[in-house]
Amino acid sequence: MKKQAGQAAEAGTDRGAAAEPQPRSVRVVIFALMVAILLAMLDNMIVAPAMPTIVGDLGGLEHLSWVVTAYTLATAASTPIWGKIGDMYGRKGAFLASIVIFLIGSALSGLAQDMGQLIGFRAVQGLGAGGLMVGVMAIIGELVPPRERGKYMGMMTGVMAVAMIGGPLVGGTLTDHLGWRWAFYINLPLGIVAFFMVSAVLHLPKKRAQGRIDYLGAALLTIGITSFVLVTTWGGTEYDWNSAVIMELIGLGVASLVGFWFVQQKAAEPVMPLHIFRSRNFSLMSVVGFLTGFVMFGAMLFLPLYQQAVQGASATNSGLLLMPMLLAMMAVSMVAGRFTTATGKYKVFPIAGSVLMAVGLFMLAQMDTDTSRVTTGVYMAVLGAGMGCLMQITMLVAQNSVEMKDMGVASSSATLFRTLGSSFGVAIMGALFNNRVQDEMTESAGAGAGGAAKVTEHSAQLDAASLAKLPEAAREAYQQAVSAGTHVAFLLAAAMAVGALIAAFFVKETPLRGAAPGDKTPADKTPADTTSADAKPAGDADGDSARGEREKTVAEAV
Repeated sequence: MKKQAGQAAEAGTDRGAAAEPQPRSVRVVIFALMVAILLAMLDNMIVAPAMPTIVGDLGGLEHLSWVVTAYTLATAASTPIWGKIGDMYGRKGAFLASIVIFLIGSALSGLAQDMGQLIGFRAVQGLGAGGLMVGVMAIIGELVPPRERGKYMGMMTGVMAVAMIGGPLVGGTLTDHLGWRWAFYINLPLGIVAFFMVSAVLHLPKKRAQGRIDYLGAALLTIGITSFVLVTTWGGTEYDWNSAVIMELIGLGVASLVGFWFVQQKAAEPVMPLHIFRSRNFSLMSVVGFLTGFVMFGAMLFLPLYQQAVQGASATNSGLLLMPMLLAMMAVSMVAGRFTTATGKYKVFPIAGSVLMAVGLFMLAQMDTDTSRVTTGVYMAVLGAGMGCLMQITMLVAQNSVEMKDMGVASSSATLFRTLGSSFGVAIMGALFNNRVQDEMTESAGAGAGGAAKVTEHSAQLDAASLAKLPEAAREAYQQAVSAGTHVAFLLAAAMAVGALIAAFFVKETPLRGAAPGDKTPADKTPADTTSADAKPAGDADGDSARGEREKTVAEAV
C-alpha cells in the first residue's frame, strides 16, 4: 500500500513538474465552477422581482409561495443524494448531469403556461440546483489541497455576494424590458458555458461503485427533510404552529429520520455515512454551518424589511440595501482564504467570525425609528465581516475531516445543514417578529393611534405602497412595531451566534497539509501528527496515499 502510494505521489510530482500550464488549466476549471455557483445563487434572486408580473400573467396568486417552496424543497432533498452519487460514480458526470437538469428546468419554467406547470418545473430546477453547489465544492475538494483551498472558497463567497447584490437588479431589468420568462432563460447561456468548459477541461478519474445507492435511506431522508422544510415554511403562516397539520409533519419528519438512522447503520452504501459524524471537527462544523445559515438568511429577510418600513428605503433595489453586509462578507472571506493558504491556520476564523456575528446582531437589535442608514450600514458591515470569516471556512474544515472517498457526502451534508439552518432561521425569527409586531399594533390600536386597528391583522406584511397610504399616527405606530419586531428577531440571532462561538472553541486545529505557496515539500512527506482521530482522514491531512492520489488526480484532470 505504501509502495503504491509512494509511486502515485512520485508520478503526480513528475507530471506536475512537466506540465507548466497546469495552474492555468486549474484556473479555467475553477472559472467554470464559479459560473455554476453563479447559476445556483442567481436563480432565486432574479426570480423574486418577477413574481408580481408572473402572477399577473399566469394567475394563481394563492399558489405563489409554492414557486419558491417547490424549488427549495427539491434542492434540500436532492443535495445529499447528489453528494453520494458523485462519490460512487464520479464527480464530473454527476456535476454535468445536475447542470443539464437545472437547464431543462429553467427552459421549461420559462415556457410554463399556468402556475401549476411553473411550480412543477421549478421543482425540476431545484433537483438540478441541489447538485450544483455540492458538485463545485466536492470537485474543488478533490483537485485542490486543503492548504490552498481557502483562497478558492473565498472566491466562491465573492461570487455569492455578487449574485445577492446584482440578482434583484438583473431580475427587475429583465422583467421590465424582456418579460418575466427571461428571468429563467438567462440561465441557459451561463449553464451552457459552464457545461462545455467543464466537459472540455476537467478530466477526473471515472468511478464505478460495486454497491447500489441506498434508495430506502434516500427516501427516508427526503421525507424527513421535506417534512421539516414544510414545517418551517407553513408554520405560523399557512397553519398555526400547534395545528394538526404542523404536528403531523413534525411527527412524520421525526419518524423518517429515526428510520433513516437505523437504515444507515446497515446499508452497504449509505447515502449519508454516519461515521463522518465521528469526527469532532465535522460535527462541530455542521453545528456552526447550521447556525450561520440561521443567522444569515434571517438577517437578509429582516434587514430590507426594516430599511423599507422604518427608514423609507425603496424596495426596487433591494439587493443594494444589503451591500454593506455583502461587501464586508466578500472582502473578509477572501482575506481569510488567503491567510489560511499562507499559514495553514484556520481556527481563529470560526471564533472571530462568531464573535463578530454576535456583536453585529446585538447592535442591529438596538435599532429604532431614529437609527440612520449610515449607522445601520456600519452594523451590517460588522455582521458581514463575521459571516465572511465563517462562510467557506466551515466547508473547508468539514471537508478536511473526512476521507477522500467521502468528499461528496461531506460537502452535501455541510450544505444541507446550512440550508436547514436558513429554513429554521427564517421561520423562527419570522414567528417572533410577527408576534411582536402584532402585539405592538394591538397595543397602539388600544391606545387610540388613528387607523392602527385597521392594519393590525396584516401588520407584518405591509409593503411600502400600503404604508404610504396610512394616516401618520398609524404609520408611526407601524414603524415602531417593526423596530420592536426586528429587536427580538436579532436578539435571537445573536444568541445563535453565541452558540456558534461555543462550538468553534472546541474545534481542533489540525495542520492543513499541502505545501505552502512557494514551498517544495516532497510529495511523500507526512506531518508528525497523523495518529489522532481528527488527523487521520485523507481529506483532512492529505497524507501519504491521499497526497499521491490528489496529485495524480490533478495532473490527470488538467
